[in-house]
Amino acid sequence: MKIKGVLLLIGINAFVAGFAQKITPQQYINLYKDVAIAEMKRMGVPADITLAQGILETESGNSILVKKSNNHFGIKCKDTWTGQTVSHDDDAAGECFRKYDSPEDSYRDHSNFLRGRDHYAFLFKLNPTDYKGWAYGLKKAGYATNPNYPKILIKTIEDYNLNALTKTAVNEIPVYFNEGAAFDDNTSSSFVKQAVDKVNNIVEKVLPGATKLNGLKAVFAEEGTSLLSIATKHQIALSDLLIYNDRKTDGLLEEGSWIYLEPKRKEGKLEAYTTTETESVYEIAQLNGIQLSSLLLFNDFKEDEIIPPGKKVRLKQSEIVVNSPVLAKGAKVHEVKPKEGLYGIAKKYNVTVDQLKAWNDLESESLSVGQQLIIAK
Repeated sequence: MKIKGVLLLIGINAFVAGFAQKITPQQYINLYKDVAIAEMKRMGVPADITLAQGILETESGNSILVKKSNNHFGIKCKDTWTGQTVSHDDDAAGECFRKYDSPEDSYRDHSNFLRGRDHYAFLFKLNPTDYKGWAYGLKKAGYATNPNYPKILIKTIEDYNLNALTKTAVNEIPVYFNEGAAFDDNTSSSFVKQAVDKVNNIVEKVLPGATKLNGLKAVFAEEGTSLLSIATKHQIALSDLLIYNDRKTDGLLEEGSWIYLEPKRKEGKLEAYTTTETESVYEIAQLNGIQLSSLLLFNDFKEDEIIPPGKKVRLKQSEIVVNSPVLAKGAKVHEVKPKEGLYGIAKKYNVTVDQLKAWNDLESESLSVGQQLIIAK
């Protein structure tokens, strides 16, 4: 290993060891951006895509899997893997995941993994700066099962301006990756458009039967599917299926949609959901497995309302006490965003974690998205 690589790993390990608290997405980026850029120059995987995947797969470097295996991309063993392994509960209990000696080894294997498989080959025809094309392409190729995977990657890249990292190295990708036709932007825009038009996601066929959304059994039904056929296939009364999915009449679906095979929940799994595209209230309810009546109650929406991009939609009843005597005095507050922890918030406002816990009567460091924290008195 080159001296520079050794120093980088030493720096990474020392930095991580110094954190008793969870690290933030920005801290994760600072740790691994040089590794991501180096891999981009070596194998052609855009640095912004690599970092966004790392943030998502490791919960910004805080997941149990990454701590015990240095596996930053959730790559499972597969038949061809002959290296170290670790057992971890994921889609099933005790699944086999790859284990690495260092984060750098994980990043290298991730690049090799994408570059070495035929079903990812079309990605390398895209412009490396086309992060939306890469995000939807990864989902199309089967990298992840989460229907929101492209949206999450895109939002992460935009929130942290990761595309700027890709642009710094775009001219240093080895020439052999660019042989033949120029980067195919038309192909990219074509399948991205198809992905967005199809219920705002590229959704894999659910085989066999159903998958889980918000802990509920659901199937993805294409445009033109009969609700009666779904009810019959899964041995559910049509009247029950209509109730489960907030529908008043049977018929053919006018567009692709998740259809639940059991009653939806009164609250979502998350505190809130932020739209990235124009979506109807009904689409948001179906995507998050929440009863339409609850969504209308939590947000004061109309049933036929169309929600614009960037709108925060509450999926749970707000627990903020509006007449709190502390807040009434004009105390400065901070609303917790996804992936934020007490350490990062304390650092941002130049206060201590203990102060935050005391001011907000917190018994632990667990936070919820949308939670209001007093950050100054």
